[in-house]
Amino acid sequence: MEFQIPKNPALKTNHKLLPAKQTCMNGCCFFCIMSDTDSSLRAARMYRLFKQMPLEDDQEHVLALSGLWKIALTQPNDPEFPSLGIFRCMAKLIEKGISDKDWLLRHQNVYFPYYAAHIIGSYTMNKANFAHKAVKSHVVRPLMDLLEGKISWVEQRVALRALGHLAKHEATFEAVAEHEGEIVEAAINIASTCLKEVYDKFLSLNETRRLKYHRNLLTRGHGHLELENRKAEDWARQLQCWSLCLLDCFASKERSLRLICKKQFLDGLCGMWGGMGNPGSPAGIGLVRTLCHTKVGRESIAESQEVVDSLCKVSRSSDDRQYSAIESLLQLLKDPLTRYKVIDTAAPVLVDLSELRSIDGKIKGGQAITQTLLQDYHKIKYCKMSLKSEIAERALKELWDLKVERVKRESMMMSEEEIREKEVLVGALKKEGNSVFWSGDIKGAMMKYSEALDLCPLKMWRKRIVLHSNRAQCHLLLRDADAAISDTTRALCLSSEAFPHSKSLWRRSQAYDMKGITKESLMDCLMFINSRFESRHKQGLRIPCYAARMVNKHMNALGLCESAKSEMYVECEGRKEHEGQNQIDIGEQSEGKNDGR
Repeated sequence: MEFQIPKNPALKTNHKLLPAKQTCMNGCCFFCIMSDTDSSLRAARMYRLFKQMPLEDDQEHVLALSGLWKIALTQPNDPEFPSLGIFRCMAKLIEKGISDKDWLLRHQNVYFPYYAAHIIGSYTMNKANFAHKAVKSHVVRPLMDLLEGKISWVEQRVALRALGHLAKHEATFEAVAEHEGEIVEAAINIASTCLKEVYDKFLSLNETRRLKYHRNLLTRGHGHLELENRKAEDWARQLQCWSLCLLDCFASKERSLRLICKKQFLDGLCGMWGGMGNPGSPAGIGLVRTLCHTKVGRESIAESQEVVDSLCKVSRSSDDRQYSAIESLLQLLKDPLTRYKVIDTAAPVLVDLSELRSIDGKIKGGQAITQTLLQDYHKIKYCKMSLKSEIAERALKELWDLKVERVKRESMMMSEEEIREKEVLVGALKKEGNSVFWSGDIKGAMMKYSEALDLCPLKMWRKRIVLHSNRAQCHLLLRDADAAISDTTRALCLSSEAFPHSKSLWRRSQAYDMKGITKESLMDCLMFINSRFESRHKQGLRIPCYAARMVNKHMNALGLCESAKSEMYVECEGRKEHEGQNQIDIGEQSEGKNDGR
């Protein structure tokens, strides 16, 4: 009979098991041990079980291991099992699965390495002393074997998770770093290829060709095809997320920087979005931010125009990556060795963000951007030093006029009466622009909005939001996506982080879509929908059909299957029968038989 992973393991949070049998003749039965009310006797019996488990070929151990997995997942800070030798037991089970293929493919033994690595990762997640016990129990080498793909991508995922937890603790980082080159190279390879790998080895196959134990692990025995595919995509992104987290551990300690900063890897790094739903995930942009805090990282990134372009694009994003991208650009601009390699690209983008109220609630974004961009502006203004790009030079002049000259003029010379007069004039110009716009003269309307913006006092930020957003609509109709992105970004910087200007979000989403920038267009569209639902005066609104169409279009384009299909270089039907020199060939398992392919 094929083993099915329990849907609801009967484990209470106090480590006691609801009795499944009235009597049991097995003295080392995991379930009997867990039901023992004598804590000292239970500990002795569990210690003995952990010693014997790797030495025996008992199918009861598979179910016991799934129970241990559940306990480790729900109670990762409980010291009971780590103190009884669970780490050494798990390490030996992984070693046995890798070294003894006949044993691995017998009965349901193929589940052992996955559960063992997952248990190690759960217990080392929070507690440094547990991580220290794990390292002393020699778990690193077996986890590395899984990381290198000696079984399958499913085991790679949990090995990455466990090694990442070991690497983040100061006490155990060096134990992981003893294998630094191998681990970093493996993590780079996984981050770069995992989406295609999961598609190629699982999602592209029909149900009969997929490994049954993979399907069981993905769906916990509840599986239908849609859930199975969705979970496989989630796991693929977790593979990328956890590989980036592991690399971030090394980069933050300035280890293996030359290896991580190879151009081919850097160029694709900003597009690695895996695990953004996980607050602890650095994603690709987060790793770039870490690299930008190092001299080697800044020099390498400044040489990659693709990375700098990506940072500029993401710095105007609506998601959590924005802070990382802006901080990275500021680090590059503060370094005299990299400043003038990136300023031509970064200045026009960052000028649009110069009135950003805050960055992730941590720093005054616009103030930091302005100070960094203008730190040596006197060289351009007074020493006649020219930048390579006239656009960048004009952007810096505009920033100087806006944040220095105009601020000084308005603060010292304008009376309250003059401000009221300007407010009336700005309102009249805005109305005139609206009228010209609806008459069909788009360029004429754009000129009126520009005139109003030049006159509008800086403190009248609400009017400036509307003027920038209206001018952006003109740019959209004139098919000038870059100018539309610039104006909508300025409007969004002036609005609050909690309540962003919804029309500007939608218009910027359209502009990004016009340029084929899918991720940023999707994020703006989702923020637009969210802002409509959160508006106090618009309760009960449905999602606009035009926004729903945009989301559906981009979600399909960003799907794992779509990206993987575009990268495939062999047809599914012509796949090789082996998966690499070091990888174990796993077929379907059934009671001691193997019909592997």
